[in-house]
Amino acid sequence: MSLKENTEIRLHVFLAHAGVASRRAAEKLIAEGRVAVNGRTVSGPGEKVRPTDMISFDGKQVKVEKRLLYLVLNKPPFYICSSFDPQGRPLALDLLPPVLDAGQPVRLYNIGRLDYRSSGLIIFTNDGDFAARLGHPSSEIEKEYLVESTVPIQDRMIEEFGRGILIDGILYRAHYIERTGRKSLRVVLVEGKNREIRRVFSHFHLHPEKLTRIRIGPVCLGTLKEGESRPLSGEEFSVFMRSRV
Repeated sequence: MSLKENTEIRLHVFLAHAGVASRRAAEKLIAEGRVAVNGRTVSGPGEKVRPTDMISFDGKQVKVEKRLLYLVLNKPPFYICSSFDPQGRPLALDLLPPVLDAGQPVRLYNIGRLDYRSSGLIIFTNDGDFAARLGHPSSEIEKEYLVESTVPIQDRMIEEFGRGILIDGILYRAHYIERTGRKSLRVVLVEGKNREIRRVFSHFHLHPEKLTRIRIGPVCLGTLKEGESRPLSGEEFSVFMRSRV
C-alpha cells in the first residue's frame, strides 16, 4: 500500500496495512486502548490518520508494510490462532518461518481462525485488503473439513445440518455434507460461523474426536505436513482476488 503524505485513512485500516491485524481485529485492539497516535492513546472508532503520524501498538511504532506476504500453514491441534495468548499456549504464528523486511520482522496475522483443538489449513498475511476480501461473507469462499466423531453419527444430524438447523437463535447450515463412514463426515461451509461444526455436533450430543480443515477455496492441504507452511501460489492468489465481495 502506498499513501501520499496528506492522505487520511481510518486507523483500523492503517493497522491492517501495517500487518498488525485484520481490520476487524484492529478495531478491537483500538477499543482495548493498545494503540496510540502521536503519543495519544486512542480507544474510540473512526479515528483518521496520515502516513506522517507516529502510530504505535503496544508501545512499538508500526508502519505500512512494503513487502506483502501470503503464507499457508497446516496448523496442528493445540495451537492458538492469535498473536498472543494470556494462558501461554503455543501460537500457530510461531510455526511460521521468520521473515524480515529491511532488517525488521514482518508482522503476520491469520485470516479467520481454527479453534485450539482443530487442525488444518490457515492463511497468514500482512495484506489488509486481501484479508478483508477473504473475510467478507459475500466472497462465498468454501471451507472444507473432515470430521471424525467419537461415536456413530446419526442420519438425522446430517439431514438437519444440510437443511439448516436453529441453535440458540443462530441458523447453522452446511453448504455440502456427506457421510464418509459410520463416525466420519465431509463438510463444506461457506459462511463459517464461529465453532459451527462443534456447536452442531454438541447439539446432537456428539463430540468431534478429530476436525481438520483440508481446503480453503482453491487452496488444498495436499501433502503439507502438520506444522509446515508454504507460500500461497500465484494461481491461488488470483482465484481469491476474483472472488465476489
